[in-house]
Amino acid sequence: MNTEQIVDFANATTAPEHYRPAAEKVLQGDPEQSVRNHYSSPCSQFHAGIWEGAIGHWTVNYTEHEYCEILQGVSVLRDLNGTAKTVRTGDRFVIPAGYKGTWEVLEPCRKVYVMFEQKA
Repeated sequence: MNTEQIVDFANATTAPEHYRPAAEKVLQGDPEQSVRNHYSSPCSQFHAGIWEGAIGHWTVNYTEHEYCEILQGVSVLRDLNGTAKTVRTGDRFVIPAGYKGTWEVLEPCRKVYVMFEQKA
């Protein structure tokens, strides 16, 4: 390994992958999303990049641990009990594997993500 292999998000030219949650997961709106996965480990358990989401509301079921840093926008995470957490520009947090609930984008959202998913 050498310095040239360091992934600099500011200079990364990763093409975005555009997608939407499965229709049965969408609760409101048309939450178009994109991801620029700038790095995946050789074992495919660790990933890091930039995610963007349009206004909308959908269900989530995390099988991975995810660190998030909100770069732009406002979203609300709600667990299955209805407890809500609003996240906005500048917030940093971890969503543990096993989290189930909803993600609602109130203002177009952009975040840095770092994910780890344990493989059996």
